[in-house]
Amino acid sequence: MNIAILSRDSKLYSTRRLKEAGEERGHSVEIIDHMKCILVIEKKNPMVWYKGRKLDYFDAVIPRIGASVTFYGAAVVRQFEMMKVFSAVESQALIRSRDKLRSMQILSRAGMGLPKTIFMDYSRNTEGVVEAVGGAPVVIKLLEGTQGLGVVLAENKKAAQSVIEAFHGLKARIIIQEFIREAKGSDLRAFVVDGEVVGAMRRQARDGEFRSNLHRGGQATVIKLNRQEKHAAITAAKKLGLAVAGVDMLPSNRGPLIIEVNSSPGLEGIEGATKVDIAGRIIRYLERKAGTMRIQKDKVNA
Repeated sequence: MNIAILSRDSKLYSTRRLKEAGEERGHSVEIIDHMKCILVIEKKNPMVWYKGRKLDYFDAVIPRIGASVTFYGAAVVRQFEMMKVFSAVESQALIRSRDKLRSMQILSRAGMGLPKTIFMDYSRNTEGVVEAVGGAPVVIKLLEGTQGLGVVLAENKKAAQSVIEAFHGLKARIIIQEFIREAKGSDLRAFVVDGEVVGAMRRQARDGEFRSNLHRGGQATVIKLNRQEKHAAITAAKKLGLAVAGVDMLPSNRGPLIIEVNSSPGLEGIEGATKVDIAGRIIRYLERKAGTMRIQKDKVNA
């Protein structure tokens, strides 16, 4: 099988591991910088060009699309889908998951546990907003933030007001969430592949920090999810249409609360903590799905 990994950096751990896992299973794996792809849109003949050649020989693609280039990256994935190439992450699911507000609305409608969240259009009623999520402290997040960037803990009402006004002054879209005190600076990351949790870890923030992201110095330890946590992770990924996802949850007194569903979850932390070959699980998922798609195409062309 010919597999393309859509990644801007071949040296990244996740990109390297996926390439290694694919080649170990006998596949031809190529790393393609999606931002250098040219999309040719023509009646019944969509095509992707890359460095002067047609990419018309791939059976499957694995998108590793950064948040800052979601629009173009999703367009490249969509173009491959139009060419009947299987994608580990569907273009529409990628776009859906990157919109924090939309994804939370979808999960809310599905009855998933969530921290109480407020989104507003530059309202000056900051005091009322803070009270609406249960009072200070509150967590304030940029809608476009990733890896813990653009996330602020406001310890009191005045601090919350200052942060909200500062973001509004920059015309930045934000959400305000209740602070889950009982989580004690930790969250749970469940890695889902094809409707199954294949690995899970607890991420604990370092002293003096409330963000548990590993990029912010958090520590990861392997855990076994309980039935409720496992069900929440699998359901959240399914509701957003993601076959491969990293689901982040906060432990709380009212059960697991979903804080984010990541469509390009990193492999380094989860593989390091669990010692599970998650890259290999993703490749095996491609084999099942892309193989089925290839059989169907052969039947149509016969």
